[in-house]
Amino acid sequence: MQLAHTLRAGSAGLSLLLCSALAQGQQDERSMTELAAELAAVKQQLAEQRALLKTLKTEMEQLQAMRPAASAAELESRRGAGGPYLQAGSAGQTAPAQTPAQGAPAPATAAAPGARREVAQEGGAVGKAPERDSRPPEVAPIFEAPGVLTPKGHYVLEPSVQFGYSSSNRVALVGYTIIPAILIGLVDVREIKRNTFTAALTGRYGINSRTEIEMRVPYVYRSDSTVSREIFTGTSVERVFETSGRAIGDVELALRRQLNDGGADKPFYVAGLRVKSRTGRDPFEVVTDCSQRCVGQNASGTGLPLTLPTGSGFYAVQPSLTWLFPSDPAIFFGSVSYLHNFKRKNVTRRILNGESEELGTVAPGAVIGANFGIGLALNEKASLSLGYDHQSVARTRQNGQAVPGSVRTQLGTLLMGFTYRFNEKRSVNISVGAGLTRDTPDVSLSIRVPMNF
Repeated sequence: MQLAHTLRAGSAGLSLLLCSALAQGQQDERSMTELAAELAAVKQQLAEQRALLKTLKTEMEQLQAMRPAASAAELESRRGAGGPYLQAGSAGQTAPAQTPAQGAPAPATAAAPGARREVAQEGGAVGKAPERDSRPPEVAPIFEAPGVLTPKGHYVLEPSVQFGYSSSNRVALVGYTIIPAILIGLVDVREIKRNTFTAALTGRYGINSRTEIEMRVPYVYRSDSTVSREIFTGTSVERVFETSGRAIGDVELALRRQLNDGGADKPFYVAGLRVKSRTGRDPFEVVTDCSQRCVGQNASGTGLPLTLPTGSGFYAVQPSLTWLFPSDPAIFFGSVSYLHNFKRKNVTRRILNGESEELGTVAPGAVIGANFGIGLALNEKASLSLGYDHQSVARTRQNGQAVPGSVRTQLGTLLMGFTYRFNEKRSVNISVGAGLTRDTPDVSLSIRVPMNF
């Protein structure tokens, strides 16, 4: 009986084992079937993608055959520009790309020009850097030639007003001394005060991204006051001689060309060529107070003009080279130049009673100039510049000989300038100069209002 129970229990356990094994085999068979189905689906998707790629490749080849390849310049201009919209986040939203206005001047800043910036948004990809600006950085102008060229196709109209004041004293001792500090004879004292106002209209046009042309038309008003005591007279009465003149000045044309692409800790070089006409009132056209001659034997009069000239009376050409070196937080700049005055032949000077005095060939001395300075950005709209300008004027020659009393003259001026930018198209520049040598004007003040179009 017990054996029968044992056999029945063993038969039941064997049946249970056989059922479990059969169930496990059916489950493995179902897993293999599902894997085979998934593999077949992946193969089908790969085949579809392969067919799609083949179709796209065929269409691209047909498009390239119908349309000529884009030029390298076009590709370069489009590289990094992106489309009209930038991807903004993973939600699939889009936002318009922001680009600076064309031709708008860069804000005055001491940062290195053309610094590459990357635009990133939360949850989105980082955009490509914009193209580097190859133009020199802007500084407060204190010299005649600007450092930043006009963008291509744009023009700048710059009205300006300049005031200059100079005074000089001359003391001539005519006599002899018998003991120190005691003079026997006459003392001639002459004091000259000169005021000059120049209103000018300057226009600049950008021929291309590296070249600009400029034209300047000045109007000059001058007034001189000379206080003197005549030599060889015993009177103590001072003689005052006043004269003035107003007319258009010498019109100038200039061409400037940027020679290289500078950048952070890399200098910019700008070459310039200025041509000066003689449209102003000629110094030899005004009448002097001489009745026969102004110099030499039989000289009568002081040689002072009854009306003042407003031009130099000579054509001139001036090549120059300007450099700008950005070095955060400052910008160093400077230039060298050479002014050549063309000589004139058969020159005559007008004197009283409708007479004229023959002067022959007159050749003014050349002028060698050099200047340097530093510019600092105070904020996004204001900048300050400090600099020094020096010019060396050679002797004037008449008929191949140096004019008696003519010497090489040194002109040194300490300059400070300030610029405030109202908006992208309007700004104001103010500069003040102080003369450091006796022949330099004591003070000069200029105001410029450049307007970009």
